[in-house]
Amino acid sequence: MTYGTVQRFADAARPEDLFTGQWQNRTSVLDEYKPYLDDRWSEGCTNAWKLWEEIVPLGYQGSYGRVRAYLHLKRTSPRPVTARPPSPRSVAGWILRRPEALTESEQLQLKNVWTNCPEIAALSRHVRSFATMLTERQGERLPDWLDAVRQDDLPSLHTLAAGLERDRDAVIAGLTLPWNSGVVEGHVNRIKMFKRQMFGRAGFQLLRNRVLLA
Repeated sequence: MTYGTVQRFADAARPEDLFTGQWQNRTSVLDEYKPYLDDRWSEGCTNAWKLWEEIVPLGYQGSYGRVRAYLHLKRTSPRPVTARPPSPRSVAGWILRRPEALTESEQLQLKNVWTNCPEIAALSRHVRSFATMLTERQGERLPDWLDAVRQDDLPSLHTLAAGLERDRDAVIAGLTLPWNSGVVEGHVNRIKMFKRQMFGRAGFQLLRNRVLLA
């Protein structure tokens, strides 16, 4: 055994301190269905076979043995066994996507996040409200949206709201009118491409001719 291994064993104050290593955070196909199993367990349903039959229609493709092993831990563990919380990237993806585009399992996990974190629930409400303004060109709703954001304790969103407030008229116009600068940005990118193709070996006159003749 290496010195580091012996030192880790010697420093461990309890057995749980030894449960470290690359396999401790290994993902499982059951992870995204554990919130559902936890909820059903809390409701009194402890039959592993029945719960396995319930999550298969939700998209679970793993074996019955994984479900049975997870529920066995809940039965024998001295402390409650809970599902691993979803990653920030996953939660952000659920919030930014359309609600109807989420699977039933993802909707269940997102609701569980909202229940345990009211701040994320408020953030989701504001993000989806802003998305509706953006996609449906309802810029006249921006003042009400800014007021609603200020009423919640969300410092990061307050920073965004302050920036929008400084350019309120421009933002309302951008959320309402059908025009945008997409065409101009396209021409700018095309000119940059021509410039890169010349590798700095030609002057402005050649670049001008290429843009005019393209």
